[in-house]
Amino acid sequence: MRQSEAFVQCLHCKKTLFSLDFEQNLKVCNYCGHHHRLSSETRIAWTFDPDSFSELDANLRSGNPLEFPDYIDKLRASEQKTGKYDSITAGKAQIDGLSVAVAIADFGFMGGSMGSVAGEKITRTLERAAEEKIPAIIFCASGGARMQEGLLSLMQMAKTTAAVQRCREAGVPFICVFTDPTMAGVLASYASVADVIIAEPKSLVGFAGARVAKQAGVSKVPDDLQTAEFCLKHGMIDAIVNRKEMRATLASLVRTLGGHLFLSLSALNQTKKEDERGSKKSR
Repeated sequence: MRQSEAFVQCLHCKKTLFSLDFEQNLKVCNYCGHHHRLSSETRIAWTFDPDSFSELDANLRSGNPLEFPDYIDKLRASEQKTGKYDSITAGKAQIDGLSVAVAIADFGFMGGSMGSVAGEKITRTLERAAEEKIPAIIFCASGGARMQEGLLSLMQMAKTTAAVQRCREAGVPFICVFTDPTMAGVLASYASVADVIIAEPKSLVGFAGARVAKQAGVSKVPDDLQTAEFCLKHGMIDAIVNRKEMRATLASLVRTLGGHLFLSLSALNQTKKEDERGSKKSR
């Protein structure tokens, strides 16, 4: 390892950290506790059972139906930077042996913005959970709607929220995790209507940014406004969970909300399908 790679600087307190210690501490600063942003691959590796994640809908790509200037160039640059076609990575995984439908946002892809593809992947994740009777877990990290797609992006708010309702009708739990940041259209749609909402410490959570609030003439606001702690204090989220405890917390929630029951139902449905196929062959 080169000398320049042996140390990293905390983005919050600016203290110098040993890279190895930083990684072992799940990219949480030892001094101030700041939770640095993660790629979707890293979050999957640190949250779910090893080699249990199976990616779905990976080939969906955004077009440019509004012919927004330079949009395609920005998409290609983000694809090259992250190795993904959009901000959401979706699929199925296991946590402590229990199957879950998952979607993870990556802020590194155009600020985690929600365009048509991101909205479609979130919707498919929730519908997959409802259809297969398995819990849904979604990690949010977004600055909001993708302006280059205009109304098509805003339509994803209604679309994803409708998918949440399908989970409710199926009796399937939906758990949402707010990471830094969870803002604007994402917060105002599927993220804020989950059955259980948890957040990483000090995550930025809000609808409009601080500059917009100033422009609106909001002269006096609390110092901790638009933080996970403020949202917890006012009942918007259910718990703040340190990254080291995230996996255990999610596993506990899945079991408590009926993960073992969904696992049994899935096995039963699979057995029924196999029996039906056997009966057709015997005929």
